[in-house]
Amino acid sequence: MNRSVLLHPIHVTRILRGIRLALLVVMAGLLLSGITAFPLVRETGWLLQTLAHSTHLGPGTPLFAWMERVHGALLLTNSSFPFLAYGTDRLAFAHIALAVLFFGPLREPVRNQWVVNFGLMTCAGLVPLAFISGAIHGIPVFWRCLDCSFALCYAIPLLLCRHYIRLLERLEHTAEHQRLRRRQHRRLRRHPTHPKPIA
Repeated sequence: MNRSVLLHPIHVTRILRGIRLALLVVMAGLLLSGITAFPLVRETGWLLQTLAHSTHLGPGTPLFAWMERVHGALLLTNSSFPFLAYGTDRLAFAHIALAVLFFGPLREPVRNQWVVNFGLMTCAGLVPLAFISGAIHGIPVFWRCLDCSFALCYAIPLLLCRHYIRLLERLEHTAEHQRLRRRQHRRLRRHPTHPKPIA
């Protein structure tokens, strides 16, 4: 690929726009996951009512039975053991804190690309966690697969973001190399080297 094309300001702007769009998608997803983890009783109640009016996902389906059990368990624990909700509140806060973490690569992508790599490692770690811990705690397989799908939804924009950051890093390296060469050429013009006389 032609370096003059790569270093064109419009090309760099498009890369930065792609990075920011991918990061904003991830951050919005994390914020939404965090905020919606607070009112779990109300949300599961709404979901249960919606499923009750569904033809394919209503009463008698595994999803409806599972959501009915989850909603009942949340009602019981919130009435008898409300302090247990503190754990899910901290989980919600963790999602929001992770969203804030991505402000680093949003402002300086190349310098803070470790945040993107951290996010990808977290997505990869969620899959064994869902299946191992989910099996221990009796989570249905279809729900564990749903949890893993969230990891995939985050991984896709993060992989795209990492691709753009690496491209931007190569462009910056090429630009720096060109600046050094131009500087050397200017020095040679100012101070030309003369061949030493032969003795």
